[in-house]
Amino acid sequence: MIRLLAGVILVCWACAGSALAQAPQAEPRAQLTPRDYTTLAAEIGAKVERIAVREGDRFAKGQTLVSFDCSVQRAQQDEARAAMVVADRTMSVNKRLLDLQTVGKLEVDVSVAETDKARAKLNAMTATAAKCVVVAPFDGRVVEQKVRSQQFVQPGQPLLDILDDSELELDFVVPSKWLVWLKPGHHFQVAIDETAKTYPARLTRAGARIDPVSQTVKVTGTIGGRFPELSAGMSGKVLLSPP
Repeated sequence: MIRLLAGVILVCWACAGSALAQAPQAEPRAQLTPRDYTTLAAEIGAKVERIAVREGDRFAKGQTLVSFDCSVQRAQQDEARAAMVVADRTMSVNKRLLDLQTVGKLEVDVSVAETDKARAKLNAMTATAAKCVVVAPFDGRVVEQKVRSQQFVQPGQPLLDILDDSELELDFVVPSKWLVWLKPGHHFQVAIDETAKTYPARLTRAGARIDPVSQTVKVTGTIGGRFPELSAGMSGKVLLSPP
């Protein structure tokens, strides 16, 4: 009786193993991620004068997103420009007097150095004044607004979280043995849960390191085409199977 029972158990285990071997592998899960995303931060300490965009708004590359009240910085720039004019004229006069041998070369060298010093200060003030506006580094959308108008911010304080959704990427994990046939350029489909639709995709790159425990590797694909209903953060099933 025990032998028969053991035989039945062994047979059932064999059947289960056979069924498991014949079952298809689970379809990988993927999440949509933006191609570029970043947090814009203040580079100067100043009061926020205007925020041109709100959460969810779209913007174009080069568009002014945040502007600061920089009356002090602009006044300092004007002061540096005036000092530059004085130093430059003094240098020119001293050079003419040197030709007439009414001043020594030392006075000319000092005036040249003062001119260089004034020019450097003007360049510094101009660079500071340029930071009074924050422009978009790429086309995209606002994810989160972290400050409000009329709020005073410190250098390095986050202002806006933004992303570029013009080209959405797919991050997912596959068995490392798939790398034998899964190469960049491979076309496949992805079914997005939120839209209940299937979209074309293409593999763009594979991870540089394989997980030795799970024997898997992270790969990245790109959605082919523009689909306004898709947003970063959506997820779905990758319709991909080995040949």
